Amino acid sequence: MEKKSCVLFCRCKAGVVSNEMLDSVAEGLRGFDSVVFEMHDLCAFSIHGKDVLKAIGKEFKQKIVIACYPRAVKNMLRQAGVNFGGFEVLNFRELSPEMIFLKLENDLKLEKGEARYQEQITDLDVPAWFPVIDESLCTLCGKCARFCLFGVYSYDKKNLKVVNPLACKNNCPACGRTCPTLAIMFPRLAENTILAGAEPDGKKISIEKGSLLMTLNERNQNRRYIFRQGVVQQAEIERQKAMAEFKMGMENFNKND
Repeated sequence: MEKKSCVLFCRCKAGVVSNEMLDSVAEGLRGFDSVVFEMHDLCAFSIHGKDVLKAIGKEFKQKIVIACYPRAVKNMLRQAGVNFGGFEVLNFRELSPEMIFLKLENDLKLEKGEARYQEQITDLDVPAWFPVIDESLCTLCGKCARFCLFGVYSYDKKNLKVVNPLACKNNCPACGRTCPTLAIMFPRLAENTILAGAEPDGKKISIEKGSLLMTLNERNQNRRYIFRQGVVQQAEIERQKAMAEFKMGMENFNKND
């Protein structure tokens, strides 16, 4: 029998919010009459805990996720092959614990009571800064795949996929900085920016919406923004730094072998 509602709370290990914030949310969630899953952490489960997420998706009608940017969370689950249908995401990067609880009670109609609270832990401790693709913005140009040095993507002119997420290097969101349509996100990036999953200028730019001329104009504006801010140069620095750290790690591994 399909149960009514559940809350998935990401006990984030990426440091995008403070531990005090996470503790406050966890404590407050225990006062709601709902099943609460404290996920350690949601990014990790999207790689090494997909079956758990899929089972939760099938068991509950209403799913509420407390995590980071909705655009990042929804595309991360889609990329993992987890279909939650329509679900709400409350962004703890922008909402205080008190605001989250008010939305749960007033907007999402969760009643106060005693939560059926359980922690879910995956054997993958902290995943790398793996990229998430927003398919509604991606034009399949392949620039990210060509820029990446670590085999994170597979690409042909019809498909772009993240196939080796844990090969992505921490502190290297370089491929995302070069994306002309802002379609690449890093949920674990401690920035309150489009690159971390915020909406581009409060709206999405999709090749499926509006005229071709309008789409091209919007895309060109984004390209001009990238170059004006020197983002490509920053991406190249990040890429070279990641490669240097990778080579150093290989040298140390060979010395100890």
